[in-house]
Amino acid sequence: MTLKKPLRKKWSLILLILLLCGIGIQFIRPVLPNPPVTGDLTAPPEIKHFLERACYDCHSNRTNLAWFDQVVPAYWLVRGHVQDGRKVLNFSTWDSLSRDQQKGKLFECLNQIAFNVMPLPQYVALHPESKVTAQEIAVLRNYLDTLAPVNTGDPKKARAGEDQYAQWVQEAAAEDAMMLARAAMGASTPSAKSTEADGSKPGAVQPTANGIAYTDEYKNWEVISTTERWDNGTLRVILGNETAIRAIREHHINPWPNGTQFAKVAWDAVKDSTGNVHTGEFKQVEFMIKDPEKYAATDGWGWARWKGMQLQPYGKTAVFTTECTNCHKPVQHNDFVFTFPLNLSINH
Repeated sequence: MTLKKPLRKKWSLILLILLLCGIGIQFIRPVLPNPPVTGDLTAPPEIKHFLERACYDCHSNRTNLAWFDQVVPAYWLVRGHVQDGRKVLNFSTWDSLSRDQQKGKLFECLNQIAFNVMPLPQYVALHPESKVTAQEIAVLRNYLDTLAPVNTGDPKKARAGEDQYAQWVQEAAAEDAMMLARAAMGASTPSAKSTEADGSKPGAVQPTANGIAYTDEYKNWEVISTTERWDNGTLRVILGNETAIRAIREHHINPWPNGTQFAKVAWDAVKDSTGNVHTGEFKQVEFMIKDPEKYAATDGWGWARWKGMQLQPYGKTAVFTTECTNCHKPVQHNDFVFTFPLNLSINH
């Protein structure tokens, strides 16, 4: 069966128009520059080689597009991926990161690759040479082991936690004495909770750049689990508020309910002369707060961190939360939470 002549002409015209449009849009090509490399990643050759192969097209200023990546409209999509990728991690500006930030980024890379989040599956499908093998993942893991701090046999490190605890006891006792004195004189005593939350009290803990206030309430929460960050040599305890504990009891943790809050408290991991590992100096406390509406832009969670005994808020601007969301992205199937509760049937 053949098309009638008028119908053939109509389809020929349509195809011609589509062809001309396809050719025309090839000239709508925003520039994707490759700025100069200011300081490339320094790593052993076996690691540098596979990271270049798997990551550099989107995470460096050495983007090398295949011919099919340069065809519009595919080019528009690829260009967007590269721009976003460079914002998250750019190996060509590696020297702009501190040593700790560099280790953190490599740890993030390891998680993203191990959980098959990166390289993007669609990128691997078109660029099969970018696939990272299990052996290469193990090599990266072993390399990060060599960068991890080892606090062994250092008397100062071993005493740091005890000294901090003694300081905390002294400060708490002094504050209690002051409050008792005020009460004896009939003066009102502002609650710690209110002054910490709004930062009105001189010396009060300041909120993070994204507006999350610090609270001591987490110290009364239940312990959910413990973890170790071997890459930066810390031990951590994860605590949950009442909403989190109720969700655990009821086995409703994916997704976690609105109002769930976690606190992750981190200390240096110190190994003594007998080989036992225990907590040393207090490093930081982090919060995750579930509110899908309020924190829609950061995967439904509010993220906050305070460092050191002075509880200095981490991050100069609210953009610091991208570190948190990128790190937790590999476990988005678990509502962005890495740690499973130690016991799903907590009862009292």
